[in-house]
Amino acid sequence: MNKKLRFLTKTSLLKKIKSKWFIGINILILIIIVGILNIDSIISFFGGDFSNNLEVVVIDKTEEVYDIFKANIDSSKEVLDSDNSIKIKKSNKSEKELKKKLDDKILIVLKSSPEEYLTAKVISKKKIDAIDYQLITSALSSTKYNYGLIKTNIDIEKLKMISSEMKIDRVVLDKDSKSAADNMDTIMGTVFPTIILPFFMLVIFLVQMIGSEIYEEKSSRSMEIIISSVSPKVHFISKIISSNLFAIIQGTLLISYGAIGLIVKNNISTSSSSSITSMFSTLWTTLVESGFVDKLYYIIPITLLLLLLSFFAYSLVAGILASMTVNMEDYQQIQTPIMLVSLLSYYLAIMAGVFDGSTFIKVLSYVPFISCLLSPALLVIEQISIVDVLISIAVLLIFNIFIFRHGMGIYKEGILNYSNEKVWSKFKKIIKNKN
Repeated sequence: MNKKLRFLTKTSLLKKIKSKWFIGINILILIIIVGILNIDSIISFFGGDFSNNLEVVVIDKTEEVYDIFKANIDSSKEVLDSDNSIKIKKSNKSEKELKKKLDDKILIVLKSSPEEYLTAKVISKKKIDAIDYQLITSALSSTKYNYGLIKTNIDIEKLKMISSEMKIDRVVLDKDSKSAADNMDTIMGTVFPTIILPFFMLVIFLVQMIGSEIYEEKSSRSMEIIISSVSPKVHFISKIISSNLFAIIQGTLLISYGAIGLIVKNNISTSSSSSITSMFSTLWTTLVESGFVDKLYYIIPITLLLLLLSFFAYSLVAGILASMTVNMEDYQQIQTPIMLVSLLSYYLAIMAGVFDGSTFIKVLSYVPFISCLLSPALLVIEQISIVDVLISIAVLLIFNIFIFRHGMGIYKEGILNYSNEKVWSKFKKIIKNKN
């Protein structure tokens, strides 16, 4: 039995890894991941410019507002968090003359107005980028406001004091709690979704792969030959082991592709601000300050154990249901509920912080298929304890044993059942006969 199991597992695994589909899709994934992480360098290589140097020429017919406008441009850059390099200069040439040599420059004509104090005309040869235009209009509005105050002899400083936002001194006695909460928001908003996304993708791969392989063997009638040589139990176990090994290998490759992309980005980056080393340094500081790093020694093994048990749970259910498929329509039907549950688990994990203190979300963290992503998320934000996660692991382990024992009978009958009856009707009939 062991020899046949090893042979089937090895054959099934090598069939997946050596296939042209696997090699081609992984080359494509590698290119996509490296490309996405280095999209700025790629666009710059083909002539794109992320620095977006903006040259603005100003005709100030009021002879009073140029300096105010220049100062407001800098203020608007800070408010809009813009990295654009803006070169602004005053010109005494006529509007008509400057229009002839405008090229990529932006011409702004400022004039006094008895009704509106100040009006502006923005002239460009081509359409102005939305962010650049917002920056210019913001600066012009501020300039008009300041110029209006000067013309009406209103004390600018006193008006600023009156209209400024009220300063509130926020005092949190537990300083560690305040900083940890801020940093935890960063972790749950950026770090955690990035970590769990590969798992979500692997679940999709796993379900599609085990289902398609069983469906292929049934449709080609090779299943009858295999089952005549080995028991359905050995055949089923070999599918589960080979599929999970494939998922682990694919997961390791995805992590490797991400690492390659980051290394490439760090080596070809010319700006220190965009250096991956600098980015990771900032992220690591946030993780340390939040206390997240101190928890890694138990979060990592618990999460990995949950993920592995969940891989087996997904593959067990997918394999059992796939055994009853005889056509592509049946194959699609069995995938849908599994994918929906996986998607629910993913979104619940991302939105875990919204359900602060909810008993309902705590109960969901014990549910198989959902616990794999939700329990680690709730553990990170301290909504559940390690004991709760251990309960989730125990429930998932019991679920796997239960599904394997009771699903084995369904698998035995399903793999040699070529009836065109609907897959769920077939499933109900098998369950009824077992009882």
